[in-house]
Amino acid sequence: MTKLITADQAAALIKDGATVAATGFGLAGWAEEVAQAIEKRFLETGQPKNITIMHASAIGDWKERGTTRLGKEGLVKRWIGAHIGSSANMSRLVAENKIEAYCLPQGSILHLFREIAAKRPGLFTKVGLGTFVDPRLDGGKMNTMTTEPINKVVEFEGAEWLFYPTFPINVALIRGTTVDENGNLTMDKEGPLVEALPVAQAVKNSGGIVIVQAEYLAKAGTLHPKAVRVPGILVDHIVIATKQESCWQTEGLYFNPAFSGDIKVPLDSIPELPLDDRKIIARRAAMELSPGAVVNLGVGIPSDVAAIAAEEGVSDTMTMTTEVGGIGGVPASLPNFGHSYNVEAVVEHHAQFDYYDGGGIDVAFLGLAQTDTSGNVNVSKFKGRVVGCGGFINITQTSKKVVYCGTFTAGGLEVAAKDGQLVIVKEGKNKKFVPQVEQVTFSGKYAVKVGQPVVYVTERAVFTLENGEMTLVEIAPGIDLEKDVLALMDFKPRISPNLKTMPAGIFQPKWGGLKPLIEAKMKG
Repeated sequence: MTKLITADQAAALIKDGATVAATGFGLAGWAEEVAQAIEKRFLETGQPKNITIMHASAIGDWKERGTTRLGKEGLVKRWIGAHIGSSANMSRLVAENKIEAYCLPQGSILHLFREIAAKRPGLFTKVGLGTFVDPRLDGGKMNTMTTEPINKVVEFEGAEWLFYPTFPINVALIRGTTVDENGNLTMDKEGPLVEALPVAQAVKNSGGIVIVQAEYLAKAGTLHPKAVRVPGILVDHIVIATKQESCWQTEGLYFNPAFSGDIKVPLDSIPELPLDDRKIIARRAAMELSPGAVVNLGVGIPSDVAAIAAEEGVSDTMTMTTEVGGIGGVPASLPNFGHSYNVEAVVEHHAQFDYYDGGGIDVAFLGLAQTDTSGNVNVSKFKGRVVGCGGFINITQTSKKVVYCGTFTAGGLEVAAKDGQLVIVKEGKNKKFVPQVEQVTFSGKYAVKVGQPVVYVTERAVFTLENGEMTLVEIAPGIDLEKDVLALMDFKPRISPNLKTMPAGIFQPKWGGLKPLIEAKMKG
């Protein structure tokens, strides 16, 4: 009996009220053609309705593809995910209080899939304690219509844990490259391997149906067994994509063989960053790198640290990783975030978070959207608009050291570097250093409790968290402390008695200062 069906037939299999789990990271692993068919069916018939959609990462291109296709009032009743910012329609429904919304740490969702697959009672984790996913704060609930608890704090062996009970999932939507007639799925052209296996296992063991979208169909029994990432015994239905746009490797392109590990590229072919605020921040943040370190880079400015390391010739002195499973090489920035040039190895998404949650990262570089006097950081919710945490909570709470990277103000900031000094051409409209963040995505108090070093890097000032207090330790050359820093903060930080000037070299067109710094750390 053939497993082949069309995207429209796949959409018709999803029943009202179903819980649907989808794979994806950007557009990697996302079944776009099936999603288009679901959207089309709902607009034409009003079905399926009131489904729950569950996914671990941001899925979409910030435009029309991805989970934003499902952002129709009445189609989705409940969203469970780590990031929704790339899905404008879904984010709007959450902000307008029209769907229930639970934002949970990316790694916790991935691990919950495995607990569901094994029919264990639930997930125990320390990740999220003290943040907005802690039920003593928001419990992951992102609007007022979301009321049912999804987790709780429990004590085990004298320690506090977050516990997430398991629940059945009815439908899996996964994507790969080639599938054979029996449903065996490979991911040859994909960059990350995503979480297709645990999602398929969770749904199959819940008694649900697993739908695979692939680009190519192979004869049964012709695929190399070690190339198969999801075995056919887990797959109920196969959709072969009819459009190339349904199979994009990243948010920005259909396919780059460097991202699938098929070729290695010269690192000097990676575009050099222009000298702007992003590059200044990335340069100063890169000074926190250490030889031999295992590194994670977040989206946005933090991902530029990889380009700086390559530009300065130090990429081979440390191992950069991506949260979706890349190990080694040079991580790419948007719109190819999550992929890497010259990657050494790729592990599955959930396996990477096992390593991360256990403290495998030596230093992590994450975005700085909003921070406060206690060193808390918010990247997940702003003026009621939900973005989500992604892997931010897992990474920041378990890394041995965290470096936050972001501009000092937001909304129209323009700077220039001239003669080794920073010039503020136009100040940003919005302050980012506030008395209390809107939502606690990173807990300064928790960091102090576990003794975690924290650094906050901007284009004009550098702060550290000292005894639970934000402490100014460096300012840029050419910057006035009172006018350009303190006057633009809604709280007064502690000022280090050893306040230093940021290195003038990072404000020059050519720097060349990172390699000597790394070499000095090697010796010292």
